[in-house]
Amino acid sequence: MAKRSPYQQRVIRDYYRNQDAILLQRLSDLVTELYLAEGTSRARLWKRAAATLEKLQVPADQVRHLVQSDNPMLLANTLEQLLEKK
Repeated sequence: MAKRSPYQQRVIRDYYRNQDAILLQRLSDLVTELYLAEGTSRARLWKRAAATLEKLQVPADQVRHLVQSDNPMLLANTLEQLLEKK
């Protein structure tokens, strides 16, 4: 494997340092998209939201409840709670 340049090392380090903020922003974007989505694209967005929530270490039963409810408002409330913690 090739050595990374100092710039590449800094980019990688910064990504992992800010990973929570990046995931919260991604979840925020998903909430917006879920309000507008319909049909199969909505199901796909819920899968992405569930994966993002798991990376944010939200309990599995809460993630399952959010996905089954299919209610973007509940996801928005969860996002608000996560933002208050950070």
